[in-house]
Amino acid sequence: MKTYRKLSIVSTLTVGLVAAVTLSASVSAQELTGTLKKIKESGTITLGVRETSTPFSYLDEKQQPIGYSIDLCMAIVEEVKKQLMLPSLNVKTNPVTSQTRIPLMANGTIDLECGSTTNTLTRQQQVDYAPTTFVTGTKLVVKKNSKIKSYKDLKGKTVVLTQGTTNERVMKALNDKENLGMKFLSAKDHGESFLTVESGRAVAFAMDDVLLYGLVAKSKKPSDYMVVGDYLSYDPYAVMHRRNDADFALLVKKTMSALFRSGEINKIYDKWFVGKLPDGTSIGMPMAPLLKAGFQLQALPE
Repeated sequence: MKTYRKLSIVSTLTVGLVAAVTLSASVSAQELTGTLKKIKESGTITLGVRETSTPFSYLDEKQQPIGYSIDLCMAIVEEVKKQLMLPSLNVKTNPVTSQTRIPLMANGTIDLECGSTTNTLTRQQQVDYAPTTFVTGTKLVVKKNSKIKSYKDLKGKTVVLTQGTTNERVMKALNDKENLGMKFLSAKDHGESFLTVESGRAVAFAMDDVLLYGLVAKSKKPSDYMVVGDYLSYDPYAVMHRRNDADFALLVKKTMSALFRSGEINKIYDKWFVGKLPDGTSIGMPMAPLLKAGFQLQALPE
């Protein structure tokens, strides 16, 4: 009889302990931290957008942000809605530049940066990134009558650079290394940089080639310009989000992996790089084998 009572007591304690652990795990699973907590409490997610990064993130004729990176960010927004059970989540946009994008992410002003940002190890000291969604590199846009074919032809000439970009660092390092004596002008965004070449104040604009093709396509006289030179850098693009936020980072990775696995990424890519843009222009850039392989490698299973 005593043995029975002891077993009964132990059994009761065990059941109680299991129940307590289960309840604790349930409560813990519902607790939110970081970006997800911020979004849940505010009912709002804020996207950092670029205004002249065609076709990644730019303004249409109604001054609304559109583009490849915007579509990818909106896929993440849909996953946030599902996970937080917020079907009416308010989506705000906040303009950013190459100089302001990282500070605005770090201080909590924006939750995702939907632009044309290169993932670098140095930047990872301040922010984090989604899987790679595009690969490009630094080239030059010049006027066709300039006779410039590569960076070596820029000796002693004026070049414009967008402030806060990896291209800025690449060109200045190259100038110092090869003692080219280039003169540099700084611009706040890519549109202003291109205008500097258009107006003749600079002979070249150094930037990721895909962005240069986009600027040429949307210029007044596309036939007046050409993109020249070998690649001077390797620039993998990715959507940027806050550092040290594991739960939100996992949600972002799951969203991107699903796009890669399903092939939906191919449709989004073709929409912005192969087909006609809303204004009737076209980038005309089919997906490169390197990028296609990258998507396959990043298509993580559930």
